[in-house]
Amino acid sequence: MLLNNKWIIWFLILLITVIWGYAWVLMKASLQFMGPFTFSALRFGVGSLTLLIILFVMGGGVPPKKQLKHLIIVGLLQTTIVFLLVMYGLRFVDAGKSSVLLYSMPIWSSLLAANILKEKISNRKVLGLSLGIIGLFAILGWDVLIDQNPGKIFGELLIVLAALSWGGSNVYYRLKLKNANGLQVTAYQMFFGTVGIIIAAFFMEWGQPIHITPLSIYYILFTGVLASALCFAIWFLLLRVIDTVTATLPTLLVPVFGLFFGSLLLNEKLTLNIIIGSALILAGVIIPLFFRKEKKRLLVRQMLN
Repeated sequence: MLLNNKWIIWFLILLITVIWGYAWVLMKASLQFMGPFTFSALRFGVGSLTLLIILFVMGGGVPPKKQLKHLIIVGLLQTTIVFLLVMYGLRFVDAGKSSVLLYSMPIWSSLLAANILKEKISNRKVLGLSLGIIGLFAILGWDVLIDQNPGKIFGELLIVLAALSWGGSNVYYRLKLKNANGLQVTAYQMFFGTVGIIIAAFFMEWGQPIHITPLSIYYILFTGVLASALCFAIWFLLLRVIDTVTATLPTLLVPVFGLFFGSLLLNEKLTLNIIIGSALILAGVIIPLFFRKEKKRLLVRQMLN
């Protein structure tokens, strides 16, 4: 099987990381063609349909009825709320900075897990959380004290709330859907989340102009088919052959690629506070994952060799 080759595994991980980072630029650029909610509805409509097709081709089938209400809740938290807030926030915030703020999600996941799941916060997690929070203040605090642009600050707070909602969906998933089929959960939560986005777009952006051009279609298809459906399908295939820690660590490069593509393609400025804050947030996320017990580190090495 091809997925037994470690170089193919790392290529696939790098591929989805680059695609997710590049998708931030397209999400920002899409706002010149349509409203943020309308784009999200089209993107995730295409993405959920593609993912459901992939699921049924792979024999995933329909989830049990008892899981439906939990899938709806996860869909609202992980897709509806997250991307409504992110897309609206992108009206005021650069794509690169937005990706960094959203990927503070592991910080909020850890805090929520400690309070709701009663997970013990180890010393390395405390250090990671502290660095991540300092990194957020380095980005947000600079804009509050120096820039003082109300629109930018409002947009940044929306994206932080999106990260909090994403973290909440992770905790709820562990409470109610931990043993469910991963690809099945992703497909159906995205479908239910898309319904919520469509409703929001109908009430908030009905009658607003939608410019359908080859470029806007490209944005929808890339973010819907590649960044949403295909990348998640690859993701869950990878999780069958490698552990979660090994798969998760490289995705921390997503905001790095988001910053790079935002600077390269949208001429977004990488100020010192963004660089310092981003480095602190990434360090805060990496430390709890990387500095694990020796047994787990040995297991990762064995799986990759």
